[in-house]
Amino acid sequence: MNEKMRVSFDLDEVLFVSPETHKTEPPLSFPLNKIFPERLRQGTPEVIRKLQEMGFEVWVYTSSFRSEKYISRLFRCYGVRFDGIVNGNRHLKEVQRDNKTTLPQKLPNRYRISLHIDDESVICSSAGQYGFRAYQLNAQDDDWGRKIIEQAEHIRKLEHFD
Repeated sequence: MNEKMRVSFDLDEVLFVSPETHKTEPPLSFPLNKIFPERLRQGTPEVIRKLQEMGFEVWVYTSSFRSEKYISRLFRCYGVRFDGIVNGNRHLKEVQRDNKTTLPQKLPNRYRISLHIDDESVICSSAGQYGFRAYQLNAQDDDWGRKIIEQAEHIRKLEHFD
């Protein structure tokens, strides 16, 4: 099987964190730090690159309405390219569409995402009900990258991605 397993990350409180509560990557230099004020959780570029080197597709799945172009340009400043980006607009257009029932703000399985990393317990606790796997990450954790990589490897084995 040539298909790669997909892992997605939420942005706010997962990859974008406050330096007051989390260890962060150094800010971008001027003027980029004015264009892209968000601060990345320490280790973010390395974790994403490592997952990609291991053969995973890495996506962003956020309910924020930042444009796909903005997100991809910001991460390119850190040497990271995502395999896919789903923002609030894309989710509304492609997932919610004209459904009368309000769907959860994220449905990673609609994009064949096998593991979604999020800070919101409501997303993580409803994962099983909606047919996707989630890992909750919000607090400062020096070991977060290793835990996510282990989780991704575990799910890849369960789902028989080769």
